[in-house]
Amino acid sequence: MKKLFLIVVAVFVSCCCFAQYFSKADKKNLRSKEDSLKGYAIKIIEGRNINDKFDADSIFTKVLVRTLKIPNSFFYPFDSLESISKLYAPDSSFRIFTWQIVLDDNIIFQHGAIQMRTVDGSLKLFPLIDKSEVINNIDDTVANNRAWIGAIYYRIIETKYKNKNYYTLLGYDEDNIRCNRKIIEVLTFDDNHEPVFGGNYFVLEKTLVEKPAIARYIIEYKKDAAPKLNYDNDLGMIIIEHLVSETGEPDKKWTLIPDGDYIGFKWANGKWVYVDKVFSYITPEGQSPTPNPVLDPAGNIDQSKLKHTLPTDQ
Repeated sequence: MKKLFLIVVAVFVSCCCFAQYFSKADKKNLRSKEDSLKGYAIKIIEGRNINDKFDADSIFTKVLVRTLKIPNSFFYPFDSLESISKLYAPDSSFRIFTWQIVLDDNIIFQHGAIQMRTVDGSLKLFPLIDKSEVINNIDDTVANNRAWIGAIYYRIIETKYKNKNYYTLLGYDEDNIRCNRKIIEVLTFDDNHEPVFGGNYFVLEKTLVEKPAIARYIIEYKKDAAPKLNYDNDLGMIIIEHLVSETGEPDKKWTLIPDGDYIGFKWANGKWVYVDKVFSYITPEGQSPTPNPVLDPAGNIDQSKLKHTLPTDQ
């Protein structure tokens, strides 16, 4: 009964919010546009060929921009666009749309846009242009929205340091036929209120598993592996499942799989500081430190545990 009451209250509050921000005509227009967008979003994924997907993506982008020009569209959730990531910053200062277009197993582009919240409800939009294919050193690149390192974002973490806001983005990228990758990068806004992706925010001196990244932290791993990378509110840390090579060749990213151990990052003094072992406790002798380890007691990889499915929460 209590749960039902909370649902009713949530629906009531939502309706009140819509009534506050939209006229009846604008709300009707937004819902109509959303229906059109939903159809094109599906075609981006299910198009019969490359041309169909490109055409759907082009039309989707144009319709989205026209839709966002409707006054106060910032507050419209577009809930039916399930294949499009829509994330609000924790302080509601902006939101990010991201999606991908898969041309084949090795050619995958991400598209997106940042919509800023404005006082008068007008549209302020930054398109995100995926340039990852032509950028040589992705780890070291600090870029604006027109030289974006594409990703599908699934989490925004807001932190502060010296009265400045930092928005850490957790993203996913189906990179190529053999590897996927997950990305941690910091988004800030410069003195002109324009977005900047990346920067010297990672302290990695203690790590031996990844090359220190100036601009962003990236893990690459075997296509069908599913390492966890997310923010833990209770610990106040970004938690990352540690990777090992199933063939003893750590330089070959397509051999990396999670082993059940965890590393992490803790925000301190304007930096994400590397934590070598998140769950540092002593286990009884003869017992595994993880509930379902990939490595057996002799240190060999248990092949039966290498079958993973992609998690829905990343």
